[in-house]
Amino acid sequence: MTKSKKKIVLAYSGGLDTSIIIPWLKENYDCEVHGYCGDIGQGDDELHGLEQKALKSGAASCKVEDLRREWLTDYVWPCLRAMTVYEGRYLLGTSMARPILAKGQVEYAQAIGATAVAHGCTGKGNDQVRFELAYQALGPDLEVIAPWRNWDIRSREDALDYADQRGIKVTASRQKIYSRDKNLWHISHEGGALESPGNAPPDDVWMLTVDPRMAPNEPLELTLGFAQGVPIALNGEALPPEQLLAKLNELGGKHGVGRVDICENRLVGMKSRGVYETPGGTIVFEAARTLRALTMERDTLRLCEKLMPDYSDLVYTGRWFHPARVAMDALFRTATQFVTGEVRVRLYKGTATALACKSKHSLFSEDLATFGQSVAFDHKDSYGFVKLYGLPGAVAARVQGNRS
Repeated sequence: MTKSKKKIVLAYSGGLDTSIIIPWLKENYDCEVHGYCGDIGQGDDELHGLEQKALKSGAASCKVEDLRREWLTDYVWPCLRAMTVYEGRYLLGTSMARPILAKGQVEYAQAIGATAVAHGCTGKGNDQVRFELAYQALGPDLEVIAPWRNWDIRSREDALDYADQRGIKVTASRQKIYSRDKNLWHISHEGGALESPGNAPPDDVWMLTVDPRMAPNEPLELTLGFAQGVPIALNGEALPPEQLLAKLNELGGKHGVGRVDICENRLVGMKSRGVYETPGGTIVFEAARTLRALTMERDTLRLCEKLMPDYSDLVYTGRWFHPARVAMDALFRTATQFVTGEVRVRLYKGTATALACKSKHSLFSEDLATFGQSVAFDHKDSYGFVKLYGLPGAVAARVQGNRS
């Protein structure tokens, strides 16, 4: 009886690395290679004909699965509720994407009886950790194959040579050699001229946003509706999340909103220069931040702000399925249960600025905050409050002296 070949499911994008991994796996293992790609908004330019491309490269099969709504609902919106920003600027577009792609890959491997999963992440990057921690959580019995740790290819130029030798068509070139990751939330750019922080991003880098200097001279105002911390409507029209975000990307891109250029600290320890475009996400964050300020109680809001860097770190470092992230997600979900309302945002020359906000759960009291006559506030009450609030410092000053 002939022994069946080993089945390996590859996280497949159709890009340079994963395109050459298919023949490499077949050359180095007695195996069938099955591609898996989760559609999280890469667009038709990346997904059209992807199955056929994988088969031409030697794959036995390739599954493309629409994960857009599940990704936004179960991965992106939790990060929005936590207001996750890595190192003050990065809105985690790639970090949030890897867990659901790995989950889909593991499920496909289990469905077809594969014993191994493979990815095209390098040994220098964060994605190897994000994929493999997800594998550990969801498919611990699966063998993990990471070609970049084993093969002789050491650069993108080497990878291009390998592809040429085997007649594999790829979109990367020696002249335009950026490494990009695109989804509904953002697009990232690395490599080429961007590898030196001393180089300004070339004009050919940008894909989603116009140069803010070339954006329309007239601002655009829009209204975002939220329910329990996440957006549900644009200009009064309820939309499914993938349509809402696509529209915000279009509008934000036209006005040059969402460009970020950051030298970030990778998990493996080195600094890496990344250029990101997140037009829709930038608009959503601006609106959410404003609505939270109106509807969240002070101590709860400040607790969320304190926990955000820890949550962000869990997401960035691939610990999506870690019990700590799951527990923190429950806290953020509860904390934002009253973040419901509408925010008006102005887009203009690369900026998204919240102008006005209203909510039935607003904690703002005009009677309390007014500089005029207030029925609910007695100024005499502040005398005892101030005295007691300053008591510890007053005692220390009397006993130990002024420390200024």
